[in-house]
Amino acid sequence: MVRNLGDNNSVFNQFIAEIRDADIQLDRMRFRRNLERIGEIFAYEVSKSFEYSPAEVTTPLGVAEINISNEHVILATILRAGLPLHQGLLNFFDKADNAFITAYRKYDKNEAFDIRVEYISSPDITGKTLILSDPMLATGASIVKTLRGLLAIGLPKHIHIVSALASIEGIEYIKRHLSLHNLTIWVGGIDDELTAQAYIVPGLGDAGDLAYGKKSE
Repeated sequence: MVRNLGDNNSVFNQFIAEIRDADIQLDRMRFRRNLERIGEIFAYEVSKSFEYSPAEVTTPLGVAEINISNEHVILATILRAGLPLHQGLLNFFDKADNAFITAYRKYDKNEAFDIRVEYISSPDITGKTLILSDPMLATGASIVKTLRGLLAIGLPKHIHIVSALASIEGIEYIKRHLSLHNLTIWVGGIDDELTAQAYIVPGLGDAGDLAYGKKSE
């Protein structure tokens, strides 16, 4: 299942527009904050899919009844670009456990690349709600390799993939390579094109560089 929040008119689209805007991107702090706010909105929307049960809360004047979710959430992100989006999710799911993964493109002389996953730090995810965030879902290969690494640790109750922007090709790649019934993909926009270097067009550029500065090659 794919859910595109950009299809609905809301302030969410303003934040997506700003992370795409080449002029606004020059303000690195605003870029990070916009990704964080996007993560907060994703958290709110994802929470609507959780299971809830009635609970009683004692106030100074009596007892109030309200439905509360008991979902055990694991927030996972791919370093380093995923950190602002991850923080937005964590602002809402503040009791969540956290997992961190290093995944990167290893290029050869012909500019072809494969995805290397070298580090996974994660709690047990068995029976829990896993939310994996990465701001750009380009080819889908990083997400697939990361999830396979996480699934070696345990089988979650449900998996949510959260990306600010995605390509059609990346979404289809995930559908082909992860035949999971308990998987939902959440995006803020879907673009049609990938360049030869596997960058989303029109996309927004390199989210990691825009958030934290260019890295040495």
